[in-house]
Amino acid sequence: MAERGGRGGGRNSGGVSGSLDKSITLPPDEIFRNLENAKRFAIDIGGSLAKLAYYSTVQHKVARVRSFDQSGKDVEHESPYEITVQEEITARLHFIKFENAYIETCLDFIKDHLVNTETKVIKATGGGAYKFKDLIEKKLGLKLDKEDVMTCLIKGCNFVLKNIPHEAFAYMKDADPEFRFQMNHPHIFPYLLVNIGSGVSIVKVETEDKFEWIGGSSIGGGTFWGLGTLLTQTKKFDELLQLASKGRHTNVDMLVKDVYGGAYQTLGLSGNLIASSFGKSATADKEFSKEDMAKSLLHMISNDIGQLACLYAKLHNLNKIYFGGFFIRGHPVTMRTITYSINFFSKGEVQALFLRHEGYLGAIGAFLKGAEQDNPNQYSWGENYAGSSGLMSTSPDICPMQRERSGTFDMLEMDRLERPLVNLPLLKDPSTYIPDTVDLTDDAMARKYWLSCFEEALDGVAKRAAASQPESVDAAERAEKFRQKYWDKLQTLRQQPFAYGTLTVRSLLDTREHCLNEFNFPDPYSKVKQKENGIALKCYQSVIDSLDSLGWEERQFALVKGLLAGNVFDWGAKAVSDVLETEPQFGFEEAKEKLQERPWLEDSYNEWLARLKASPHKCALIFADNSGIDIILGVFPFVRELLSRGTEVILACNSGPALNDVTYSESLLVTERIAAMDPVIRDALKEEKLLLVQTGSSSPCLDLSRLDKGLANLVRERKTDLVIIEGMGRAIHTNYYAALKCESLKLAVIKNSWLADRLGGKIFSVIFKYEVPLK
Repeated sequence: MAERGGRGGGRNSGGVSGSLDKSITLPPDEIFRNLENAKRFAIDIGGSLAKLAYYSTVQHKVARVRSFDQSGKDVEHESPYEITVQEEITARLHFIKFENAYIETCLDFIKDHLVNTETKVIKATGGGAYKFKDLIEKKLGLKLDKEDVMTCLIKGCNFVLKNIPHEAFAYMKDADPEFRFQMNHPHIFPYLLVNIGSGVSIVKVETEDKFEWIGGSSIGGGTFWGLGTLLTQTKKFDELLQLASKGRHTNVDMLVKDVYGGAYQTLGLSGNLIASSFGKSATADKEFSKEDMAKSLLHMISNDIGQLACLYAKLHNLNKIYFGGFFIRGHPVTMRTITYSINFFSKGEVQALFLRHEGYLGAIGAFLKGAEQDNPNQYSWGENYAGSSGLMSTSPDICPMQRERSGTFDMLEMDRLERPLVNLPLLKDPSTYIPDTVDLTDDAMARKYWLSCFEEALDGVAKRAAASQPESVDAAERAEKFRQKYWDKLQTLRQQPFAYGTLTVRSLLDTREHCLNEFNFPDPYSKVKQKENGIALKCYQSVIDSLDSLGWEERQFALVKGLLAGNVFDWGAKAVSDVLETEPQFGFEEAKEKLQERPWLEDSYNEWLARLKASPHKCALIFADNSGIDIILGVFPFVRELLSRGTEVILACNSGPALNDVTYSESLLVTERIAAMDPVIRDALKEEKLLLVQTGSSSPCLDLSRLDKGLANLVRERKTDLVIIEGMGRAIHTNYYAALKCESLKLAVIKNSWLADRLGGKIFSVIFKYEVPLK
């Protein structure tokens, strides 16, 4: 059998050493990561910030599994397959944002470490590209090729909206936290892009390549900066914003109630509405504070931009407006005022949206223009949480140390995924689908629990990672670096839970996997899975014989109980891992004893049984969870029963490793061994009634809006009419409320006491949720 495997991540291939300006707070190799393998560059230079983009190849450790080479000999192996660790090269995009004051120092550092670049050209955009053209060409020895600013912005905007879930957010003034992230809509067009730089440009975007400038204004960020400087003698833009955040505009602005003595009831105007910006300065005989004037000016310009954007949106029948440009900067007062203005003038019909990575749009677009021959848009890309800074609030009272650090350097990294990702065709409404059951950004109690839970588990995960590579001399050192990096991420998320979009159990798990990959621990549970798969395969035939001896109705319950018992074997759950490490004899029958007796916490087994007495389903899609007992003694007997009923089965497993979840490559080898024992499985494989596919995911959870395109095509071709999702990560942390077009079965055992209590049960309570879509 051909080698197959899951990808792990690596740190810089070859260390980068050097010295940047002492005021730079991060080590240079933590900023310009993997620079020695950089292939192409692009840069976007604005009035005060530069954004560098480059594409590099990253060398990863990969855990691969393959059948033993028998060489014609009759050799007995204790394990069902062998594991090898190999190197793999993948693609990564790096985006770095820094102040223009550092540009010469950064260019010197880049020049000293350029080794494998394939290009003689650097794509550039932004007004500063002209100013720094000679410096860039001299320092890097690359010809600067200027690209249109607006084209780059739109290309960058399309790219992040398609590839980064929770990229866009609405700003909610009184919420805690104030960011409300939007799930990626499968159809991002059309939309309005309002770019607020020195002035304002308003662009209608209809498709990937079709857009038009439809309006704008000379009153923008430059106006705020210029008038603000005249009014306050404050020269720096960010200092003006800080002044505005401390001011009270009502001391300067004339309100409706100042004119009419209260609300203007006839026109439905609130008394607190601004009637005249700076109106009080004409009649009041007093000095106004810098803070109040800055706040009044910010409100005046933001309200004007909001009204203008709203009018253009209404004129062109658009209900989404994305705001970008240096005027935004993630500043709460700016976003709050623009949001209020849009809501007020559109009566809530148009939505003001902001972008986590709006500062990178130009650099991303310039890079894409320079890489068109590689067709980067044919791939799906994913944010690498281990190498990205995350969204930092610029609110003056939130995490000043983080703000100071991010103000110096800010990073975004994106990994190219091996296969394009699309929606599951069976989602009832992809535009409203939300994978995650609990939003930890919003639920403070749940957030506190889960962050503490992941912190407490961290030492154990680091020890497991080190122990998985006993032959490596630096495994303990790398495991400690992983532990420290993930710990730092958790502390950032305590302070700023919105840093990477909506905070969920899924994002915490995925961030941990990214950090493990970063320090070359691609599959810490590979040997555990290998051992458990070997043990379970030896029990398969006796389990099948036992099931076959039962009557039909008794067998159906035994199959479900076996599926649930298999799901207990989850090394990601502390209550289970503690048992598995201290009681090696704990097995399939012991797991059955742990299960809650019926009635279960969520129990629609009777409805499922009644459905089985009717005509068989045409095709079932099953998302598998864990290796070992789960897939071999739980899932496969269930698959076998469906096949015997005449139902085709698509068995979907993770593309890459996560905890002890079964991977696609492992499922191929396990199925090969089962087929050698079981003619039902063997014939189904031969007749293509049982198909094994990969999900495109390397997560313990499941996002049905980002699945392998090949899987989606197969679901359509086979007219799938039943979806089965098993496991706590896939069926409870995610997809518990997912609505599908076809019948679905969501089942799991709750292996966390806090979560069980939250759901009204106890540990090892059972979720068995059979759902039929409403006609």
